[in-house]
Amino acid sequence: MKIEERVQANFSSEQQKVIINLRITSNVIAAHQQQFMDRFDLTMPQFNILRILRGAKGPINVNTVKDRMIERSPNTTRLMDKLIDKGLIERIRCEQDRRVVYVNISELGQELLKQIDETSDFSYLTHPAISDQEATQLSDLLDKLRETYEHIV
Repeated sequence: MKIEERVQANFSSEQQKVIINLRITSNVIAAHQQQFMDRFDLTMPQFNILRILRGAKGPINVNTVKDRMIERSPNTTRLMDKLIDKGLIERIRCEQDRRVVYVNISELGQELLKQIDETSDFSYLTHPAISDQEATQLSDLLDKLRETYEHIV
């Protein structure tokens, strides 16, 4: 279904149309991803934190995690507290400066991510949606759009 039909509206420009389409498509994909994460009792932001910590390959500063988040969130500390309560990450205080806090993914967190990786199904991205070439083109266009908006804000 075309976006015009989905929202039952006409757009003043192709640029306006693409922004609305992007936001609605993003919401659809986010809902699909969250439904998958529900199986693991995780939210997408919590999964993002675990992914960041796995990639760090060691303890990193809490502010670094916040900077790397896909979706910026004022409650990142609360999200980390929940992951600590679940035993998926650990908090480490800096010995030189007690105000500085590091976080690290735990063995249990690593195991959970491995389980998620093994059961992830990204076929919705390839069947029948878009080819590799189209995905590259779309990603390049989104980079261009994001960079434009980042310079405005």
